[in-house]
Amino acid sequence: MDGENEHNNISEELDVAVRVVQMACSLCQRVQDGLLHNNNNNNNNNRDHHHHQQQQINSKDDNSPVTIADWGVQATVSWILTECFGSENVSIVAEEDVQTLSKKEAAGLLESVVNAVNECLAEAPKFGLESPSKALESWEVLQAISRCNSDGGPKGRYWVLDPVDGTLGFVRGDQYAVALALIEDGEVILGVLGCPNYPMKKQWLNYHQSYYRLMSKLSPPAAGSWDKGCVLYAQRGSGKAWMQALVHDHRKLDQHSYAREIKVSTIDDPAIATFCEPVEKTNSSHSFTAGLAESVGLRKQPLRVYSMVKYAAIARGDAEIFMKFARAGYKEKIWDHAAGVVIVQEAGGVVTDAGGRPLDFSRGVYLEGLDRGIIACSGSVLHDRIINAVDASWDSSNL
Repeated sequence: MDGENEHNNISEELDVAVRVVQMACSLCQRVQDGLLHNNNNNNNNNRDHHHHQQQQINSKDDNSPVTIADWGVQATVSWILTECFGSENVSIVAEEDVQTLSKKEAAGLLESVVNAVNECLAEAPKFGLESPSKALESWEVLQAISRCNSDGGPKGRYWVLDPVDGTLGFVRGDQYAVALALIEDGEVILGVLGCPNYPMKKQWLNYHQSYYRLMSKLSPPAAGSWDKGCVLYAQRGSGKAWMQALVHDHRKLDQHSYAREIKVSTIDDPAIATFCEPVEKTNSSHSFTAGLAESVGLRKQPLRVYSMVKYAAIARGDAEIFMKFARAGYKEKIWDHAAGVVIVQEAGGVVTDAGGRPLDFSRGVYLEGLDRGIIACSGSVLHDRIINAVDASWDSSNL
């Protein structure tokens, strides 16, 4: 493979990060399959649980499967990073706070999380990592989660984790991502984005997920077929970004033969460019984005994707533009962007705030000082046009 030697130069941190994100994706898939199975199986004896799940489908505050995946990924990633690099060297910024899980009423949830984590860690050797010598106890899982207590900032090194980005996508069997980045002195130095339901080839996005699920129940998909997700990753300053298939056993693959370089799209004409927009309306202003798209001359149907998968779409060349303008009072968090930004940049794209300035990851858990919104583009021609259009239309809108 071309670039094999360059690929061998990836740092040990990036190598471990890619493997642990692969593991985390398999944990999420297991939990998500269980959830979809439950939703499709109304005659199960567990009616209460089913009803409960339906009620809680949009929230993350109880025993819902997305909560199990969230905690499970956080514990797994924390445990593996600590094992590989030593607890004194590992500092992690992440969303989930261990207090909730330590409460008496969360005993059932904790048990589900511990089971998911142990099931996942038992498979570590398949990903070239070491398993614990014996299954972790509840306190060890809580300890791993509680290590994720860094507040980030301008100095030192810390990992930034978003265990399940795109709660609704996860619950609906649609797009979601597992994102892990390493920040050093306020700069993102590497990023990994696991996209379990984002197929390796763009054409397959058009098949609706549920149709695929129905078909795969009838006939198991052929190896290497389109049900595979992907993992994207990049190291700052390398000028390269990579993608590999989601695998369930690294040992069956030659370490580098299945990593392929990805590049942003070369389209710079707005009329044929595709832009990604959020599916969720909660934190972003759809109407402003739509008006902006029109003024820039974007004609194509937008690609509506949940979560940080939008960054993956740009890095891979499936779309050219992603913009997000936060509603008043909403603050962007570093874990929703760090991994995606470095991957898009190394793949050849441009990411700034709406004033054209780089995003500042050095100010704690929020992207403080963000000018209006975030604009990611495959190239500077489109990027300039959008920045200019934002300035022209901002004053007339009343966000």
